[in-house]
Amino acid sequence: MSAPVGSVRVVARHTTFQWVADPTAEQARALARHEGAARFAFNQGLRLHLNARHAAKDAVGDDVVRVPWTGFDLINAFNAWKKTEDAGRRFVVDGSGNVELEVTGLAWRAEVSAQVFEEAVVDLGKALGAWTASRRGKRAGRPVGHPRLKKKNPERGSFRMRNKTSQTKTGQRSTIRVGENGPRSVTLPGIGAIKVHDDTRRLRRMLDTGRARILFATVSRRGGRWRISLNIEAADLHPAAQHPARDDADHNGWVGVDRGLRAPVAAATADGTEVLRIDEAPKALRTAQPVTRRLQKSVSRKVKGSAGRRAAVKRLSRHHERVRARRHHFLHEVSNLLVKTHDRLVIENLNITGMLANHRLAAAISDAAWGELAHQITYKQTWRGGQLLTADRWFPSSKTCSGCGDVKATLTLADRVFTCGTCGLTIDRDRNAAINLAAWGEQRHSQVLDPEARGQVNNAHRPDDSGRRPRVDETSRDDVGTLTATAA
Repeated sequence: MSAPVGSVRVVARHTTFQWVADPTAEQARALARHEGAARFAFNQGLRLHLNARHAAKDAVGDDVVRVPWTGFDLINAFNAWKKTEDAGRRFVVDGSGNVELEVTGLAWRAEVSAQVFEEAVVDLGKALGAWTASRRGKRAGRPVGHPRLKKKNPERGSFRMRNKTSQTKTGQRSTIRVGENGPRSVTLPGIGAIKVHDDTRRLRRMLDTGRARILFATVSRRGGRWRISLNIEAADLHPAAQHPARDDADHNGWVGVDRGLRAPVAAATADGTEVLRIDEAPKALRTAQPVTRRLQKSVSRKVKGSAGRRAAVKRLSRHHERVRARRHHFLHEVSNLLVKTHDRLVIENLNITGMLANHRLAAAISDAAWGELAHQITYKQTWRGGQLLTADRWFPSSKTCSGCGDVKATLTLADRVFTCGTCGLTIDRDRNAAINLAAWGEQRHSQVLDPEARGQVNNAHRPDDSGRRPRVDETSRDDVGTLTATAA
């Protein structure tokens, strides 16, 4: 079951449906071939790119060597290479003993879908683009390294296929179909119908009513299991599941969300009302540490290359996947609870990478997954038509008194209760931070925005003499708090 291209009535969001696959032995071998083909295409595309760069560097005179950088150029370069002698050749001997050289090209390319090759080199083009943008200072965040060759990993790997449509006697037919061979099946081009563990009814209903369209499928292997993820272009959520629209003159209703280690989440309004507090998190990584240590020791004691080591690695991989599932299940519960009950949220732009430099807290911070929680809140709040503001990372939410606004510079991580030396207010540290975030949201929302700008920007400043200096085209600390209007 699938919807033809262009049949989705109202397209407003992208989402993903993921199921655990239950392939047959033959299908598992086909999936492994496609995974290996994707890795081979990525590595070969990188070799072609590097060879062209070296040839362009050594070119003399009027010799021009074109270097493929974009995904489109890399597809053309790989398609031209796979039919050449360098990709494959063989010697043919006839009955008379004559030997001829026959160019076969990539002889096994017909065993896998051509889309796997194309999508792999497209990913390479994106990686090269991110590397060049990072070198030129046009990409925010951590520096991006140069793409490297992918190594074979029997426990991890993935490939991607696009959903194409063709005209048949009965109408348009998609290459990726759901529920064709039973309610728990997904059909992929070149592989066939694969059984999945979960029911696909929800997606089938959306496809049948024209409220969704399949864009592409990503097949991945983690923890000894194959997973099929379908990227969907879907219509808006039902109006009953969305937040009612608010008047722009209404500046109330903001809820600040403070993320921490002792209390994973604390949410409060600007008037001091605590609307949500979660004191305990599963701490999946820490709880599973004894089992992780035992399984890692089992791997290290096995002989490299042996069947016993491969089995031990598979057990360790499955264990890590269970830890990840526990953590994400908790995060989804928290994010759903926040976005379903509050239409205006304020979170902080935490410098998580910098915090991980503290080796005493790095494991706990990683286990808390603050970045993943913020990611879930962001896209879920957008789906439901709510509003989300992000306070810049230098806003002292924990050190500011929610009563008088005085900043307490001596507050340490060990101080779980905030006591103001000016007004004498005594309040829980996390609750105080959440109140300050909510007040920050009301203050920023009430400011008059520039109608000529394209979107809201919260610029983060830094203290004097800390970190690298800004370049000419970067924001300085004097520009903190710049607000712009959302594009119409």
